[in-house]
Amino acid sequence: MFARLSVYTLLALSICAANAFPQYQSLAGLSRDELDAVIPTLQFSPPQAPPGPLADDSTKLINDPAHPHLPLKDGDIRGPCPALNTLASHGYLPRNGIVTPVQIINAVQEALNLENTFARFLVFSTFLVNGNPITNLMSIGGATPLTGQNPPKPATVGGLDSHNNCEGDTSMSRADFFFGNNHDFNETRFQNLINFSNKFGAGKYNLTVATELRNFLHQDSLHNNPQFSLVSPRLFTAYGESVFPINFFIDGRQKDGQLDLTVARGFFQLMQLPPDFHRHDGAISNEGFETVYNKYPIQPGSNTVGVNTYKADLTSATLFQPCLRYTSFVNNNIKALYPNPTGQLRKAINTNLQFLYESTLADNCTQVFPYGRD
Repeated sequence: MFARLSVYTLLALSICAANAFPQYQSLAGLSRDELDAVIPTLQFSPPQAPPGPLADDSTKLINDPAHPHLPLKDGDIRGPCPALNTLASHGYLPRNGIVTPVQIINAVQEALNLENTFARFLVFSTFLVNGNPITNLMSIGGATPLTGQNPPKPATVGGLDSHNNCEGDTSMSRADFFFGNNHDFNETRFQNLINFSNKFGAGKYNLTVATELRNFLHQDSLHNNPQFSLVSPRLFTAYGESVFPINFFIDGRQKDGQLDLTVARGFFQLMQLPPDFHRHDGAISNEGFETVYNKYPIQPGSNTVGVNTYKADLTSATLFQPCLRYTSFVNNNIKALYPNPTGQLRKAINTNLQFLYESTLADNCTQVFPYGRD
């Protein structure tokens, strides 16, 4: 494989990699042999095996002296996920917003009590699209040189701001990507949550409110966003987003499923845990999403030629097809970003794909191997 590269060329690439291929510059345009030579010189960090479930998942104090809320420093990154923003601002994640998959899993389990399998599926499906497999780093906001030199295009390493995976249309607190800013808190969007909570929840956010608000957000994007899209995997995260505040933003000692709006604003806008906040009592995942879906069921799809032209996408997984969601994600989304990875990049992607598959074992899905088994 290296026959066409002289020993002197390889030596020069090894010594001068930092100058010839500066951090954050894409490797697009290099030949196969050049990529095989350069990628091993990058700051490779092998994937870490994900942690298991918490030994003790009972409720406990989370807003404690070891995790104070601190204001952002210059350069700190935040993005479209209120939960990760809040955990970074309290030090459960690195405060600069640059994280590893294992750090996220540990943080969401420890601080919020996300069920382990659910946490691993969310984290590795997000990381494989938005993170850097070479450095094992991801931004919880936008693209940044802090995640290291990018793999070859078409990989983007765009962080959680990347559209239509974790972030996507019909957000509760961020504008649709089409309107320009899909990552910063949007007061107009949040006012919808407040208004619907007052109308349907007596001033609290609950499953009834989540159901009505989800339908409103869908209709709003349908009528106003000509590029509106709601297909897998964003379909899954959109409905998860609706019930997430009920499952994870309510104090674990409170059992009524009613989220106070001041507490909600603390998470969504201020990135701050309420005083004396205790995590959920017992590990929990996506409870309640069926209730939100069943009153206003929709098929995955998108506007095709402007507003109000929604057409169902019969190739997309629905909320109740976990194995199709997994196989389509790997064969379509990941292969599109990494059509022919080699060397350490290929090994890192395969390892992360294995971690992702292991989070689907309860669904009895057939594992797919887009880059072989090793």
